[in-house]
Amino acid sequence: MFVLELTYTAPLDAVDAVLDAHVKWLDEQYARGVFLASGRKNPRDGGVILAVAGDRARIEEIAAGDPFVTAGVCAYRVTEFVATKTAPELARYQEPAG
Repeated sequence: MFVLELTYTAPLDAVDAVLDAHVKWLDEQYARGVFLASGRKNPRDGGVILAVAGDRARIEEIAAGDPFVTAGVCAYRVTEFVATKTAPELARYQEPAG
């Protein structure tokens, strides 16, 4: 499992100019089963995405395709973690401790 932290690197008007394309891209990742949750940070200086994928390289490839990245308005920080405990709704993503 991965936590993707987005940090805006451009003014909000530049971010907002590609927001529709970013939301479409998010919807595609949800449809593929990659993203589990996402939203803006408060204050609005970026966002957070909870994601699942086979490996870090795949997540980095997906993040590189974000219209925010291709437009140069945000940077990603990817943190991989082992989900040893989850809410029942996320039990299928649980991994053994060790």
